[in-house]
Formats: sequence, C-alpha cells, structure tokens
Amino acid sequence: MPMKNTHDRYGWLSVALHWSMALAVFGMFALGVWMRDLSYYDPWYRQGPFIHKSIGILLLGLLLFRLFWRAINPRPQDAPGMKAWERITAHLTHYALYALLLVLMLAGYLISTADGRAIDVFGWFSVPATLHGLENQEDIAGEIHEFLAWILLILAGVHAAAALKHHFYNRDNTLLKMLGLSRQPRRD
Repeated sequence: MPMKNTHDRYGWLSVALHWSMALAVFGMFALGVWMRDLSYYDPWYRQGPFIHKSIGILLLGLLLFRLFWRAINPRPQDAPGMKAWERITAHLTHYALYALLLVLMLAGYLISTADGRAIDVFGWFSVPATLHGLENQEDIAGEIHEFLAWILLILAGVHAAAALKHHFYNRDNTLLKMLGLSRQPRRD
C-alpha cells in the first residue's frame, strides 16, 4: 500500500490517521464518561483527567497534521454510482466531524486552563494557559465539551453506518478503501 492516496484508494498514512483517531476519540469518550462518576477520594480522580488532557492535546496535534495531510494529499474518487446528495452529505459529514473535533478540543483546553495553569502533557511538555479568567469559563466550556462529545459520537455512528451501507447494500469499495484492502470496486 502506498503512503499517499491514489485516485482509487487511501494511502497507509491516511488509513492509520483515520483509525488511530477513531480509536482514540472513542477511548476518550469512554474515559470522559467514566471520570464523571469518580469520587474525590478515588485514586483516579486526578489521574483520569491528567490522561484525558494529555491525550487530548496529542490528538489536537494529530488532527492538525491530519488536516494538513488531507489538504496536500487529495482523497480518492467517490464510489461510482454515488448520487449527488450522497456525495454532498458525505463531504459535509467529514467537514462536520473535523469541525466538531476542533471545537471539542478547544473547549477541553478552555476547561483545563480556566484556572490559569498550563496543561502538562505526560510530563513531556506543557501547553500554556493563554486564554483564562473568563467568568464561568470552566463551567461553560465543560457544558460545550460534553454536548459536542455526544454530538461527535452520534455523527461518528452515522458515518460508520453509511460506510456499512456502502459495503453491504451498495456493494462498493468505500469501506474497503478506508481499511486499505481494495483497489477495485467489488463485483457480485
């Protein structure tokens, strides 16, 4: 499999970025839901958020690289026979997923830096608190972060359902391309 995308398939880097981010986002969602129920005296009360924030910052870097990679590396052609509304919906969904991720991560940053402290990323480096001290910053950003996390999860589910629809109903190679398994459309 080539590193770069071709007109009929995704390259290995696009595939790796897609699936690593998908796993990380679902893992972060699960961690976020789990953290909400931790008591103050639970040993994970501080460790869970530390991991969540650290992975969130790394994910932001990965997302920015992914957007750069997408800008310089065109995506493969859409499956033959896709209707115009499907093509438009697919493209809008991808843009919405990227936008949700960016705003979700910005809200997470605003939660974490509301008290003026930098975000320590696994002890490797710190991200400074550049915007803090706004009234109710932590609470408002927290509400936005949680709401967008649920919207992202729902939209990712729709995205996955559409890929399965292409695979099982349309019997095209849309899903196989993102799995890095096929160059040619499937034949019955």
